[in-house]
Amino acid sequence: MKQVHTSFIEAVKDIHDGSTIMVGGFGLCGIPEHLILALVETGVKDLTVISNNCGVDDWGLGLLLKNKQIKKMIGSYVGENKEFERQVLSGEIEVELLPQGTLAEKIRAGGAGIPAFYTPAGVGTPVEMGKETRVFNGKEYLLEEALVADFSLVRAWKADHMGNLIYNKTARNFSPMIAAAGKVTIAEVEELYETGALDPNMIHTPSVYVQSLIIGKQEKRIERLTVQQ
Repeated sequence: MKQVHTSFIEAVKDIHDGSTIMVGGFGLCGIPEHLILALVETGVKDLTVISNNCGVDDWGLGLLLKNKQIKKMIGSYVGENKEFERQVLSGEIEVELLPQGTLAEKIRAGGAGIPAFYTPAGVGTPVEMGKETRVFNGKEYLLEEALVADFSLVRAWKADHMGNLIYNKTARNFSPMIAAAGKVTIAEVEELYETGALDPNMIHTPSVYVQSLIIGKQEKRIERLTVQQ
């Protein structure tokens, strides 16, 4: 049985200044929005954040960014956040941009205990700078080191009291890998069930990767609303 928090502030209380955190989500889809809001409220700072992107200006990780709580961002996309662009250009934040597949594999490798791997993505580009290269079968590859985090924050659709998680459709995105790559994983869930109620064949993240849970109703904002006239 995993700990079920009753307060989002309580859920993130161990995340301290200088922590490295991984945050699930793609754009605003599948983000642990209440856990992020709790971090904003605690004021924890000098965070290294590993996530696909940094949210938008007024929601998700963009709130931590606006509050100057992020020291370094490791991700693959920054296009929806003007404040992120401003901080990068002014030198207020350190950024490591990676090809999206490389980012996903670095996180997956970290969760699997694999320290590094070779990939052709980024060869001949600025991504190659400072990295070891090696030729396999006549093709050049970069050595990429795995990523792990002190804390991983994910959002799930369903969970049981053991900590088994099921994600909802595309909200699954990076979350199973991120859940595995954190030393401590906190899951924000929409529905909590008794142990044994979920079909074992449908579990996306086994309970072994999850340390605690909290129930939260999602606002589920739309990142970019597009309508047809």
